[in-house]
Amino acid sequence: MIALSMNANRPFIDKTHPEVYKAMAQAAAASRKVAHAAELTDGLIELVNTRVSQINGCRTCLSIHAPAARKAGIDQLKLDVLPSWHEAEIFDDRERAALTLAESLTVLDKTVDRDEIAAEAGQHLTTEQISAVEWTTTLINAFNRISIASDHPVFGAKQD
Repeated sequence: MIALSMNANRPFIDKTHPEVYKAMAQAAAASRKVAHAAELTDGLIELVNTRVSQINGCRTCLSIHAPAARKAGIDQLKLDVLPSWHEAEIFDDRERAALTLAESLTVLDKTVDRDEIAAEAGQHLTTEQISAVEWTTTLINAFNRISIASDHPVFGAKQD
C-alpha cells in the first residue's frame, strides 16, 4: 500500500475536510443501493465507473474500479476494449445504454441531444435504472475530481 503524503498546495481534500467526504461516501452507498433495487448489477455499475474514470483520466479511480469490475464478473476483454465500446460488438444493449448515458453526463457537449439519448436508453433501461446510472455517473465524476484535485496516487501502488 502506498504511503499517503500531501502537498500543502494540493491537499487531500477528503482528509482536509473529512465531513464532506463522508457525505459523498454516504451518497455513493445510497446510489449503489438504488442501483441494486433497480436490478442493475455491480458489474454494470463498475463498467460505468471505469468508463467515466477513463474519460476523466483519474488514475486513482481506475486503479479501484477496473479491478472491482473484474471482481464483479466483467470480462477482461470488455475492460480492454472499453475505450472503443461504440465499435465493439461484445457489449449488450443494456451496457450500451448505460455507457451512452454515462458518457453524455461526463463529456458535456451542447450539440448532443440529451432527449434522444434518454429515449434510446429508455428502450433498454427502466426509468429507475436510468436514474441509477445517472446517479452513479454523477458521483463517480465527483470522486474523479476529488482524486484529481488531491493528486491521489494509484491505489495499491508501491512507493519508492
